[in-house]
Amino acid sequence: MKICLVGSSGGHLTHLHLLEPFWGNKERFWVTFDKEDAKNILANERKYNCYFPTNRNVKNLIKNTYLAFKILKSEKPDIIISSGAAVAVPFFFVGKLLKIKTVYIEVFDRIDKPTLTGKLVYAVTDLFIVQWEEMRKVYPKAINLGGIF
Repeated sequence: MKICLVGSSGGHLTHLHLLEPFWGNKERFWVTFDKEDAKNILANERKYNCYFPTNRNVKNLIKNTYLAFKILKSEKPDIIISSGAAVAVPFFFVGKLLKIKTVYIEVFDRIDKPTLTGKLVYAVTDLFIVQWEEMRKVYPKAINLGGIF
């Protein structure tokens, strides 16, 4: 299994990194910001840098959509996993077009309100995971796996 892990640097990247028991023994690559925390956390990992800022930035959304096509067509992952934020959107939509399975994990600090990214990718996500039972009211098709932290 080949995994594409997509996430903004900071908490989203940390969140994905905590899933190491799942991805640690699998072929993988990362897509994130070219920032110091990402460079440190992913020092020994294969990483693609995406464009930022991403929040409400149409220019970078277009650039990241092109990047998603380029990376996903080249790498051909079996699955895309993300916990956000906005960089996940083009990768999930392009992934859907390319018939790549997607898993989205809504962030831990959202207990009863959705994130913008979660709302945008919910319809195209194959497996949508929440960490609080209250979030199943927001995302009825979600699975609650409890807290990752």
